[in-house]
Order: sequence, then structure tokens, then C-alpha cells
Amino acid sequence: MNSRVESLTINRTAVITFVVLLGIASAAPLIHNQFITGPIVNATLLIAVAVLGIRDGLLIGLIPSSIALGIGLLPPVLAPMIPFIIVGNAILVVTFGYLRHKNYWLGVVSGAVLKFAFLFGTSSIVTNLLLNQQVAAKVAIMMSWPQLVTALAGGLLAYGFLQSTKRLSHS
Repeated sequence: MNSRVESLTINRTAVITFVVLLGIASAAPLIHNQFITGPIVNATLLIAVAVLGIRDGLLIGLIPSSIALGIGLLPPVLAPMIPFIIVGNAILVVTFGYLRHKNYWLGVVSGAVLKFAFLFGTSSIVTNLLLNQQVAAKVAIMMSWPQLVTALAGGLLAYGFLQSTKRLSHS
């Protein structure tokens, strides 16, 4: 019976953690700044993987880009990029999830580079389909080097958070 009670406590904690991380990832686009929102969302995804696992990281990665579109951070013409952004988040989550046990930074850098490469490649295809070349140029920039920078910055934020919580739990 004690193991059942302990199991329920762990599940409740996991659910609360998931809801908090989902809330952070969902609220981050309200900031309306890619260089603040991106690191927060990416850090949230990496923390979710480290604390809850790949599946929960993938679930959390579904939401932020849709919210960013809904509040105007992403222009409406960028709606076709949403599935690619979600896949980019999945690439980051899965790569980090598999490599972090070998080396945290190997997971972060590999995931960030693969996410950047995927988004940069797919955005060039999508932007070529856009009629408004000013919007296309803005989209191309948003989906290029800022993706790499914000993913790496998210890795730094997640590292700081995970290290601080590790210290707190060991003191």
C-alpha cells in the first residue's frame, strides 16, 4: 500500500510540474519578443525532458507557436510555418532527450543545431511561396540564426535552473 501512495504522490508531482511548464511555455509568447520568448520556451522544453521525459517535452512543444500566432508575435501569413516550428521543437526535444545522458551540452548543441537547420531549410521553402516579399524577408530572418541563438540560450537557462534545483534538493 505504501508503494501505491508513493506512486500517486509522484504522479501528482509530475502533473503539477507538467502544468507549470506548459503554463510557462504558453505564456512566454505574450512577451512579444523573440529573443526573450525563444529562450524561455526552449528552456521549458529542455527542463520538461530532463524532469518529466521526452513525451512530456513533445506535448509541451505543441502549444507555444500556436499561441505566438494567435497573439500576433508571428504574422498570420506565417501560419503555414506552425507545423514546421512544432517539428523543430520536437527535433530539439528528442535530440536532447537521447544525448543528454552522454553529455548535457552535446544534447543542447546538437538539438539546437538540428532545430535551426530544419527551420532554416523549411522556412526558405515556405517564404518562397509567400507573395509579400517584405513579410517573406522577415520570416526568413526569424527562422534563421535567431533560432540557433534562442535554442542555445534556452539550454543555458535550463542548465542554470536544473543545477539550482539539484543544489536545493541536496542541501
